[in-house]
Amino acid sequence: MWIFDTPCVLRLLDLYFSIMENVKVISVNKRARFDYFIEESIECGIALEGTEVKSVKNGSISLADSFAEISGGEVWVRNFHISEYSYSSVFNHAPDRKKKLLLHREEIKRLSRKTEEKGYTLIPLDVHLKKGRAKIQLGLCKGKKLYDKRETIKKRDVNREIAREFRASI
Repeated sequence: MWIFDTPCVLRLLDLYFSIMENVKVISVNKRARFDYFIEESIECGIALEGTEVKSVKNGSISLADSFAEISGGEVWVRNFHISEYSYSSVFNHAPDRKKKLLLHREEIKRLSRKTEEKGYTLIPLDVHLKKGRAKIQLGLCKGKKLYDKRETIKKRDVNREIAREFRASI
């Protein structure tokens, strides 16, 4: 087991690469990484309305229980809550409306074929800004069983103990 597999080091590496790519992470769906095996991930644009962009840049969003579905050859995100912008007038957006994801047609067809298989679903993993544009990292996921979740908890605890011992020895 490598010391580079610890969650702390992985977060630092993610932060380093995000700075190098001019990416600002707004929100991360930690629950998705715990509840699902992530087979593949893809970066998508989001079609947002006026004040939604300002709310996303403020970080007033919630990815809890959000999922994506393919209908009519388009990918839509549901249960993705973007709070109303506090400094706007009466022309505000609906916080819980479904949002359209921007993907190429070939990518949508490929994801559609994958999600038709038993047990696969599309889950938003994180929301970030890339060169000022809001993006979603969408994951093709398969649900974990209870024993898989217990195994994940054990690995996390072991990695935490190794990191603690490593820091104590320095």
